[in-house]
Parts: sequence; C-alpha cells; structure tokens
Amino acid sequence: MSIYLDNAATTRVCPAAAEAAIKAMTELYGNPSSPHRMGREAKAMLDRARGSVAKALGCGAGEVYFTSGGTEGDNWALRCGAYYNRRRGKHILSSAAEHPAVLRTLDALESQGYTVTRLAPERDGSVSAGAVVGALREDTCLVSLMLVNNETGAVTDVAAVAQAVHERCPGALVHTDAVQAFLKIPFSPAALGVDLLTISGHKVHAPKGVGALYVRRGLNLPPLLYGGGQEEGRRSGTEALPQIAAFAAAVEDAFPSLTEDRAQMAALRATTAERLMAENPGLLLLGGDRPSPQLLSLSLPGWRSEVLMNFLEARDIFVSKSSACKRGGRSHVLQAMGLKSDVVDGALRVSLSRFTTREELEAFCLALRQARQTLRSSIH
Repeated sequence: MSIYLDNAATTRVCPAAAEAAIKAMTELYGNPSSPHRMGREAKAMLDRARGSVAKALGCGAGEVYFTSGGTEGDNWALRCGAYYNRRRGKHILSSAAEHPAVLRTLDALESQGYTVTRLAPERDGSVSAGAVVGALREDTCLVSLMLVNNETGAVTDVAAVAQAVHERCPGALVHTDAVQAFLKIPFSPAALGVDLLTISGHKVHAPKGVGALYVRRGLNLPPLLYGGGQEEGRRSGTEALPQIAAFAAAVEDAFPSLTEDRAQMAALRATTAERLMAENPGLLLLGGDRPSPQLLSLSLPGWRSEVLMNFLEARDIFVSKSSACKRGGRSHVLQAMGLKSDVVDGALRVSLSRFTTREELEAFCLALRQARQTLRSSIH
C-alpha cells in the first residue's frame, strides 16, 4: 500500500466530500441563480456551504467568497487590493519566501509601476514583525505574508505584523496566504487583524479547483472577474457547486475533531523528527522550533533530494523536496533562507494530514535510514 506524505501538495478527497460532490452533480444540480425550485435548492446548498466554511474560519458568511483555489485568491487579493489602495501609494511589502502565486503576481504589479519590497525570511522561513516595521513606507498600500510557510512549516506572527502595519500605515491593507494554515493551526481573520485571507480546498481533503477569499466586512474590494454578478458581484461565473459543496463537507467532517487532530499531527511530527535525528547523523531540521504540526522539513546534506525521493518512491513512499508549484525545481524558499547549497539540494518535505498514521511515518524513517546507508553521498 502506498504511503503518501505529500499532503502539503494536495490531499486525498475524504468520503464526505466525495459524497457531497456527487449529490451536487446528480441531485441538486440546478443553477443557484435560477429562480425555480431546483435553482433555489442549489442556492440553499451554496448558502449552507458558505456558512460552514465561514464557521471554520471564524468570520461572517458575508465575508467569504468562493474561488477556484489559492492561486486565484492570492491574485485577487494582490491585484485588486493594490488597485483599490493605489491612491494611498504604490509600495507593496512581501517576502522572498512566498508562494509563486504571490511572487509572480508581485512581478506583474511591478511591471505596472508598483514598487515591491521582498523581505528575506528568517532561518526557518518565517518573516519577523521587526523586519516588516523596518521596511514600511509612507506610501505602503499593501502587505502580503504567508501565515504558514508551505515548505518549512514556519509560522509568521501575522497578528503582530498586521497590528504594526495598521498602527504605522493606517489604511494599508494586510493579506495573508493561509492555505497551509487552514484547519492546521488555530486562527481567525479578526484575531490576525487581516483585511484579506486566502484558503484552498484541496489541502484539507476537498477536491482541487475550489477555495475561498476572506474579505473584511466594509472593504469594497474590486472584482477580479466580471460577468453575471455571482458572489455578490465580486466573483462572476456560475458557482462550481459540486466543488463548493465538497469543500464545505470536508470542513464539516474535520471540524469536530480539530483539536485532537492537530495534537496528533504535532505528536507524530515530534516523534518522527526525534527518530530521524537519532538515526541519521548530519540530518538537519529546517522548520524552526515551533512549526505548523503538519509539516516536517529536513535535509541530508550530501545526498541529493531527487535520489532520495526515487529510493523512497521505489518503496511506495511519496514525499517532495519543495512546493509542487516548483515542478521539481530548486526551492526558492530554502535559498532565500540563506542555506548552503548542499542543504538545499538535500532537502525533503514531509507533510502529514489528519489521516496520517504512526506506522506510515515509521516506515518512512526506516526507508530514509536505508537510503542513507545504501546510497553513496556526493561528498564522499
């Protein structure tokens, strides 16, 4: 049986989500904008789904807008947030360790006349509030920082960042990509103090192709897509109800045991990290002292990630070396952290879900030790 430890890339769709999608496709398949009974039934399902996601986020249902995923949410927040706030200034503050959906959008905004400051991350991949304060300018209009780094699991103190931004640059917007944080660590948009927040369904056992953007009540964020006026006129296009219903079902399925699941992932991560360190001399942990419970970033300097991954895959164990969006390329996050080349080249990302078992992680630990003992190090 395969051992899947790449849940930061995507997750297996849970049975509750699959059932909800099938029901939306085969029973409640009306257009939510249609005025007849089937349309009204579909609209009721859409409203229930929005309420479920909002409850899990800890915000109002009217602050949740469904998207096609994290990339669209990040694009919407940055492009339209910058445009909305352009009269305040054209300076945007972010980091060099963000997801490509943020980094490439920042490149596009730069080509349109915005000035972008990309802060260097700390040694664990997080960004310090102090660094943000030091880089704020009078014309800063938007700050965007990831809550949980998608490669190292490091948690940025977004609440401290948002407080500092709102105190020193009143009117500037704060966005956080919370894709890897949603249902993994406790937070709410209000507690963080953010104006915009991105989440994605396929990281929490829903299908690919659905996510949501939180927009603070009272913020009249311009639409990214124009058309029929769906999502209160902010995101036109007929709602993808099967994916949305599945997203809500996955959230509802996870919500009752959130505290226990987080504790279990944290315990499994800690036990696995301890065993890996004991069994593999020279192994480094890259996520800092208090990473998100589902992510374990490590490196075996001298052994190349691709070779280790091939060894593991031959034993039906699946991990990654960086974000899936890098398509196998070198990790820009680890490079931005200032790590040595042999550390970057020997990095692996192990990511858990609430379904990951102790036995699976024990099998991974055994296989990695065998890989280190079997494969020749490039420095030998």
